[in-house]
Amino acid sequence: MKGKIVLEEHVSTELNNSLWDSSGEAARNGKLYMADAERRLLDTEQRIADMDRNGIETAILSLTSPGAQSILDTQQAIDFARKTNDHIAEHFVGKHPTRLKAFATVALQSPRAAADELERAVKEHGMLGALINGYTNIGDNDTAQYLDEQPVWEFWDRVAALDVPVYLHPREPLPSQRRIYEGYSSLIGSAWGFAHETATHAIRLMLSGLFDRYPNLTIILGHLAEGLPLMLPRLEHRLHMQRDGAGLGNAKRPVSHYFSNNFYLTTAGHFHTKGLLDSISEIGVDRVMFSADYPYKSMDTATQWFDSALISDNDRIKIGRSNAARLFKL
Repeated sequence: MKGKIVLEEHVSTELNNSLWDSSGEAARNGKLYMADAERRLLDTEQRIADMDRNGIETAILSLTSPGAQSILDTQQAIDFARKTNDHIAEHFVGKHPTRLKAFATVALQSPRAAADELERAVKEHGMLGALINGYTNIGDNDTAQYLDEQPVWEFWDRVAALDVPVYLHPREPLPSQRRIYEGYSSLIGSAWGFAHETATHAIRLMLSGLFDRYPNLTIILGHLAEGLPLMLPRLEHRLHMQRDGAGLGNAKRPVSHYFSNNFYLTTAGHFHTKGLLDSISEIGVDRVMFSADYPYKSMDTATQWFDSALISDNDRIKIGRSNAARLFKL
């Protein structure tokens, strides 16, 4: 299929590389794998060549995880987000403005500063929303602020006013929450821990009342929504059974309502037709979008699967292009 749009496609910068230690990912994934990924994160021309070869017209870029979310010093995180957005706008999007777009990096250590930076990135750089790498560290590496918590609602107020999507991207669980992975460190990141962490984070958003206050908010989840299409029906059933219990949040509607009305999902990193069909059956084909998860996954692999997947041509066009074009007003 020609003219595809992808939107979980990552980049890095020299500033980002100076802050992060990728040795953990290298140990889990292999040094050669990570060396190739890190090279591609900084490259533009190879990315465009891969897009051309696979019929991808537009890629929406974002800073690789964990981004600004793990910087402990608030002012450093704010400065980092601004410099990152300026760099991506100049050195990636600026080189191929008809092919590359971007999500803004924001520092939720200060929700007001994050809101201001999102607005600047949208209005000055034409960025299409924000990508947030899960929880934000506040104070130390083992303390999290999740996106449903009250300090962050100031940020959501600006997101709603700007009417742009937010991509909720995974990051590894907090160090204190990794006991279950001891002896199996390969599970901590993208193989398993990412999905568990991010699916639970998304459920927090659904239960918090956020979407009752801001009914037009749009959240995007990758990896076929981190398993939620399969698990949400059971979750909703159990929550209904527990409706007289505690810890149910403030939501006025069932979780399935918010999933169907406030969420989109992408195929990033999850190239499995049965899973895609299950996702379509739960959320509807108009809320599913193609993505690759480059450079951690190959555009070739993603495209070879998607272009031959056993779905109708009409659905292929919606998932591959028109749903994203509509959402992002491309």
